[in-house]
Amino acid sequence: MHRLCSSQGISSVLHRRKRGARRPGPAVHDDLMRHRFTAERPNELWLTDITEHPTGEGKLYICAIKDVWSHRIVGYSIADRMTASLAVASLRNAVSLRGTCAGTIVHSGRGGQFRSMKFTRALRQTGLRGSMGRVGTCADNAAMESFFALLQKNVLDRRRWSTRGELRLAIVIWIERTYHRRRRQRALGKLTPIEFEIVFEAAYAA
Repeated sequence: MHRLCSSQGISSVLHRRKRGARRPGPAVHDDLMRHRFTAERPNELWLTDITEHPTGEGKLYICAIKDVWSHRIVGYSIADRMTASLAVASLRNAVSLRGTCAGTIVHSGRGGQFRSMKFTRALRQTGLRGSMGRVGTCADNAAMESFFALLQKNVLDRRRWSTRGELRLAIVIWIERTYHRRRRQRALGKLTPIEFEIVFEAAYAA
């Protein structure tokens, strides 16, 4: 059967690997979460990942960091190249917003940007703890992927984007104006991420 299929150029769509596709590299951090993606306080667990979208000028890449506790995007960076610097910039923006975050777990996939010396060094310098899941475990970063799914539905796929600049602006506006301040989430008691954090801060102060 295998010889017959080969002679006719027939192959399984389930096992045929895409030409040029790269397998994730080895983990540089232990899996500190083991599928327990919950947090009881701010800056306990951050998730991060990278997505891309085409424009008339070429692809645009966004790396975002999500605080699992409030679902807020605490840091993000947008660029026309998917490099380690993109991930590092996102991390530094998150630390700049949140302040001292020593001990915070940053869970990511095994992409080269997150395994790079630049990113691992930035984690050490800011006192953050890196974490990586297993290859092929889609549930590992499902919470981060759900954010990107919303971004794709509400921004990326809404129209064709001529320039990187106009898509960049649309992404920033949607995150800051809509996702953070208007989109109520059931997991947050039907509050927005910003409202959830304000309520917590008020209760903590009291």
